[in-house]
Amino acid sequence: MGLFACTLIIGAASFAMAGVPDTQTTTAGLAYTGTETLSVFNLPNGAGLPFTEAFLPGATQTDGTILMTVRDGFGVAVANLPRADMWIENVGVGTETGMIACGGTAIADFNTNDQGETQWQNPVFAGGQGSALTVVKINGDALTSNGGLALKFNSADLTGDGTVNLSDAGAFTARLGGAYNYDSDFNNDGVVNVSDAGPMANALGASCP
Repeated sequence: MGLFACTLIIGAASFAMAGVPDTQTTTAGLAYTGTETLSVFNLPNGAGLPFTEAFLPGATQTDGTILMTVRDGFGVAVANLPRADMWIENVGVGTETGMIACGGTAIADFNTNDQGETQWQNPVFAGGQGSALTVVKINGDALTSNGGLALKFNSADLTGDGTVNLSDAGAFTARLGGAYNYDSDFNNDGVVNVSDAGPMANALGASCP
């Protein structure tokens, strides 16, 4: 009788795992297969750059699309997982604000397909900046299959308050010619200069929807 009860409990636990996303068997990675950290320029109104135009160090652009395959505890693909249940986060280092996405999330482009696949390719509605590794989360839990993705973010919304305004322009101007600060290096070329001034000027007035 005891063995029968144990069998029922184990069977019930296994059943509960079927179709439920597992943070260890689910995998995420970049389309870019090199070793350098990529940078993506965001704007609160979504008019920033797509992941397909991420910057390598030196301002060269490459495909930084995030590709994810969602699986359950048995390694079976989880289909039609809502895109709102999957998002990315990027925290700040030192004085950085971290990437601050409008509405609090930077969700996947679409629900998972029959193979459990989804991606991040569309521009994110976000401000702020973060140079730490990017973490992929499902229902609030970070993937444990990797330690984060070599992808960082910045924006003309330097303060991360959801609007590009004169406060951001003033902060940007103060960085010109001074010590290097990643938050204003919009093309990731290692220096804050006039090449970054254009994106700042064009972004004035951009705000979260």
